[in-house]
Amino acid sequence: MSRHRRSGNYRITYAPPADDTLAKMADAEAFRAAMARTLGRDPYGHGSTAVSAEPTEPDRREATVGGAIVLYYVSGSVLTVTVVRLVPFG
Repeated sequence: MSRHRRSGNYRITYAPPADDTLAKMADAEAFRAAMARTLGRDPYGHGSTAVSAEPTEPDRREATVGGAIVLYYVSGSVLTVTVVRLVPFG
């Protein structure tokens, strides 16, 4: 188990640019459900990778979820995943 994992689910929030993209997605509810099932339970798992080359910044991450590339930050102290950029496929 990763040293970053905490018990419990993470709350998922969307920064304005990601929220705007989500509002335009045809399958927004399915995407939200996929986020809750994957990154909401384990933001350091689901094939995610640290975006920063600095090993001191493991909380800045990227993953593919529900047909979109998701750039997000993890806050372990308040169990929150904040999506800052969302790029849907097709």
